[in-house]
Amino acid sequence: MKKQIIRKLFLGFIQIHILYHAKKEPVFGAWMIEELRTHGYEMSPGTLYPILHNMEAKGLLKKEEQTVEGKIRKYYRITDIGMEVFEEAKRKAFELFLEIEDSDY
Repeated sequence: MKKQIIRKLFLGFIQIHILYHAKKEPVFGAWMIEELRTHGYEMSPGTLYPILHNMEAKGLLKKEEQTVEGKIRKYYRITDIGMEVFEEAKRKAFELFLEIEDSDY
Protein backbone atom coordinates (compact mmCIF):
# COMPACT_ATOMS: atom_id res chain seq x y z
CA MET A 1 0.00 0.00 0.00
CA LYS A 2 2.70 2.49 1.04
CA LYS A 3 4.75 1.61 -2.05
CA GLN A 4 1.75 2.29 -4.34
CA ILE A 5 1.13 5.68 -2.76
CA ILE A 6 4.78 6.71 -3.08
CA ARG A 7 4.86 5.47 -6.68
CA LYS A 8 1.81 7.56 -7.57
CA LEU A 9 3.29 10.63 -5.86
CA PHE A 10 6.63 10.21 -7.64
CA LEU A 11 4.85 9.91 -11.00
CA GLY A 12 4.16 13.65 -10.84
CA PHE A 13 7.82 14.37 -10.06
CA ILE A 14 8.90 12.17 -12.97
CA GLN A 15 6.59 14.01 -15.36
CA ILE A 16 8.04 17.35 -14.21
CA HIS A 17 11.55 15.98 -14.86
CA ILE A 18 10.50 14.89 -18.35
CA LEU A 19 8.97 18.27 -19.15
CA TYR A 20 12.05 20.06 -17.84
CA HIS A 21 14.44 18.06 -20.00
CA ALA A 22 12.15 18.12 -23.06
CA LYS A 23 12.14 21.91 -22.70
CA LYS A 24 15.94 22.06 -22.87
CA GLU A 25 16.31 19.64 -25.81
CA PRO A 26 14.51 16.69 -27.39
CA VAL A 27 14.77 13.56 -25.22
CA PHE A 28 14.45 9.86 -25.94
CA GLY A 29 13.43 7.03 -23.65
CA ALA A 30 16.75 5.30 -22.94
CA TRP A 31 18.43 8.62 -22.14
CA MET A 32 15.51 9.66 -19.92
CA ILE A 33 15.71 6.39 -17.98
CA GLU A 34 19.39 7.05 -17.25
CA GLU A 35 18.71 10.68 -16.31
CA LEU A 36 15.92 9.68 -13.93
CA ARG A 37 18.22 7.06 -12.40
CA THR A 38 20.65 9.86 -11.40
CA HIS A 39 17.79 11.26 -9.30
CA GLY A 40 17.04 7.94 -7.64
CA TYR A 41 14.15 6.80 -9.82
CA GLU A 42 14.53 3.19 -10.95
CA MET A 43 12.48 2.86 -14.08
CA SER A 44 12.13 0.26 -16.83
CA PRO A 45 11.16 0.99 -20.44
CA GLY A 46 7.84 -0.72 -19.67
CA THR A 47 7.14 1.99 -17.10
CA LEU A 48 8.60 5.04 -18.86
CA TYR A 49 7.19 4.59 -22.37
CA PRO A 50 3.55 4.54 -21.27
CA ILE A 51 4.24 7.78 -19.34
CA LEU A 52 5.75 9.38 -22.46
CA HIS A 53 2.86 8.16 -24.64
CA ASN A 54 0.32 9.47 -22.15
CA MET A 55 2.03 12.85 -21.96
CA GLU A 56 2.04 12.97 -25.77
CA ALA A 57 -1.66 12.03 -25.91
CA LYS A 58 -2.44 14.88 -23.50
CA GLY A 59 -0.57 17.34 -25.69
CA LEU A 60 2.34 17.95 -23.30
CA LEU A 61 4.95 16.42 -25.60
CA LYS A 62 5.37 16.09 -29.34
CA LYS A 63 7.06 13.00 -30.77
CA GLU A 64 9.52 13.18 -33.65
CA GLU A 65 11.06 10.07 -35.19
CA GLN A 66 14.65 10.07 -36.43
CA THR A 67 16.80 7.29 -37.80
CA VAL A 68 19.89 6.77 -35.66
CA GLU A 69 22.35 4.04 -36.65
CA GLY A 70 19.70 2.37 -38.79
CA LYS A 71 17.07 2.35 -36.03
CA ILE A 72 14.12 4.64 -35.54
CA ARG A 73 14.47 6.64 -32.33
CA LYS A 74 11.53 8.58 -30.92
CA TYR A 75 12.43 12.00 -29.58
CA TYR A 76 10.07 13.99 -27.40
CA ARG A 77 9.96 17.77 -27.29
CA ILE A 78 7.81 19.96 -25.03
CA THR A 79 4.74 21.64 -26.57
CA ASP A 80 3.27 25.04 -25.75
CA ILE A 81 0.72 23.35 -23.47
CA GLY A 82 3.52 21.33 -21.89
CA MET A 83 5.42 24.56 -21.28
CA GLU A 84 2.40 26.11 -19.52
CA VAL A 85 1.95 23.01 -17.37
CA PHE A 86 5.68 22.93 -16.57
CA GLU A 87 5.74 26.59 -15.50
CA GLU A 88 2.71 26.09 -13.23
CA ALA A 89 4.22 22.90 -11.77
CA LYS A 90 7.51 24.71 -11.17
CA ARG A 91 5.75 27.50 -9.26
CA LYS A 92 3.79 25.02 -7.16
CA ALA A 93 6.86 22.85 -6.48
CA PHE A 94 8.86 25.91 -5.39
CA GLU A 95 6.05 27.06 -3.11
CA LEU A 96 5.84 23.59 -1.57
CA PHE A 97 9.62 23.42 -1.17
CA LEU A 98 9.63 26.71 0.72
CA GLU A 99 6.83 25.52 2.98
CA ILE A 100 8.48 22.16 3.68
CA GLU A 101 11.93 23.69 4.14
CA ASP A 102 10.56 26.16 6.67
CA SER A 103 8.69 23.55 8.72
CA ASP A 104 9.88 21.91 11.90
CA TYR A 105 10.56 18.21 11.68
